[in-house]
Amino acid sequence: MAGFLDDDRPAPKRAHEIGQDLSQLSVAELGERIGLLEAEIERLKLARDAKSASRSAADAFFQKKA
Repeated sequence: MAGFLDDDRPAPKRAHEIGQDLSQLSVAELGERIGLLEAEIERLKLARDAKSASRSAADAFFQKKA
């Protein structure tokens, strides 16, 4: 049975790529991209804060042992 090779399929288009040319985007598209990036920044901050809290808890636990 003949099938498509993964290499033959076009790569899915990314919602935003850092450094890409923005001149062809409309004001609405730019607004959508800003919203996506702001949501991603918030997600990254939450992940950072969770890791920081976990690290602080581990540091506190091991300081008590010493």
